[in-house]
Amino acid sequence: MARRTRAEMEATRAILLATARKVFCERGYADASMDDLTAQAGLTRGALYHHFGDKKGLLAAVVEQIDAEVDARLQDISATAEDGWEGFRKRCHAYLEMALEPEIQRIVLRDARAVLGGASPQSQRHCVESMRRLIDNLIQQGVMAEADPQALASLIYGCLAEAAFWIADGEDGDSRLKRGATALELLLQGLLAKP
Repeated sequence: MARRTRAEMEATRAILLATARKVFCERGYADASMDDLTAQAGLTRGALYHHFGDKKGLLAAVVEQIDAEVDARLQDISATAEDGWEGFRKRCHAYLEMALEPEIQRIVLRDARAVLGGASPQSQRHCVESMRRLIDNLIQQGVMAEADPQALASLIYGCLAEAAFWIADGEDGDSRLKRGATALELLLQGLLAKP
């Protein structure tokens, strides 16, 4: 049997990830069989086992990929905003809005929570650290009230994550998003430094 090249291995992994994203989004993790996944990908179960260990490992890799894309989108919002505060606000609101995107809603906010227990600790630390840096800058600029940036980042991240789960969990997602956005705005206004 010929040894596969690194490029071939990476291509196989990419095909499995793309297929899993599509199938997990359409059917959900529980209803996606490994046979269907590998058949749609045109690969064998052995390829899935080799790259991801099992179906749960494949889900974790899909979630990691989506998390990285979400992070890039949020970073772009911050980077292109008129100012730091507006970027922070828009970033928080965008996070909640993403809870209604079918792929994020089904795979990250429903299935990953049920199967994997939520985001990986590494992903959570990355999100909190990214938020901490933004908050620290806003405090240094005198925009946000003086507080421990790490504590604020942890609190805000926790609030946003739980609100996203709440929005994604109900049939009335649009209504929940609207109510969540109103509550978020109230919370954010409380962070501003007093004039």
